Amino acid sequence: MPRNKYPEETVQKILDVSLKLFMEKGYENTTVLDIVDHLGGLTRGAFYHHFKSKEEVIDALTDKMFLENNPFEKVKQEKGLNGLQKLQMIMNDTTVESDYRTISAQAVSLLENPKFLAEFIEGNKKVLVPAYQELIEEGIRDGSIQTEYPKQTAEILSFLTNFWMVPSIFPFTAEEGIARLRMVKEITTFLGVPIIDDELLKRLEESIVELGDENQEE
Repeated sequence: MPRNKYPEETVQKILDVSLKLFMEKGYENTTVLDIVDHLGGLTRGAFYHHFKSKEEVIDALTDKMFLENNPFEKVKQEKGLNGLQKLQMIMNDTTVESDYRTISAQAVSLLENPKFLAEFIEGNKKVLVPAYQELIEEGIRDGSIQTEYPKQTAEILSFLTNFWMVPSIFPFTAEEGIARLRMVKEITTFLGVPIIDDELLKRLEESIVELGDENQEE
């Protein structure tokens, strides 16, 4: 088989096909063979040349989709907002339906995989915590956020929103999820970073109830 002169095109094709199948069939119901069958002549060997497993594909997909739709980069363009308002905008965006949100929701089931969990934690430490800290420090400068511990507050914020509120890591019923969400509101307000207002709280509570209903139907 001749060497692929454009490996980045092959990777992009694998990711595009995988995204389409994950959205249509769901991650769990999609196999590597399904992906290969939709690659238009590319072999299973070509797939495994770039990805060792289906888990690596969804890992690459979530990274790519986050970078392409990075909410932290998005809020940087909002010159009329202060630091707290930018953080609130990021929280608000988490309630908006998107391909990234759907794929991310499918990816969390992989957290039972220790390697994936370790990478997830490392990604939060290297990417999300510094991004949160940057906005917190901006809020301190403009007076919208009051805290003497921007780094530690960023770490707590990352833990609360990206770990404690993820049911596959810390399982909860709909009732428990709502109570946990209200606690997040109280904690962040106490920390001087009140990122959840009453309107957003109501929307997030509705999302938790809908998720609980869907899980019961399944």
